[in-house]
Amino acid sequence: MDFDKVLSAAYTAVIDQKGENPVILDLRELTVVTDYFLITTGRNPNHLKALADHLLEKLGDLGLTPFRREGDQDARWILLDYGFLVIHLLGQDERDFYRLEELWYGAKRLTPTIA
Repeated sequence: MDFDKVLSAAYTAVIDQKGENPVILDLRELTVVTDYFLITTGRNPNHLKALADHLLEKLGDLGLTPFRREGDQDARWILLDYGFLVIHLLGQDERDFYRLEELWYGAKRLTPTIA
């Protein structure tokens, strides 16, 4: 699997749907749980759902299906778990409260190319 291609596709999908402040964290040297986090903020529950649906479509085009999808009912934090990549789609309050970037402060930040 071409991880760079997947990360680029996921990042582009978030940008396409106007996800706010997207960041990809490289966690490979910090944990065995996953290799990468993609974190972005949505403006409201409808926006978060649109982000999730667009990501599912674009990554599905690459033959990927998440192992787990959580958070659709509240749509304040939607998680898409692809094993090597965990995508966190958060409302602004949730992103400010949980501060995932600070929790994983030792992670490298990646900026993939826009596909």
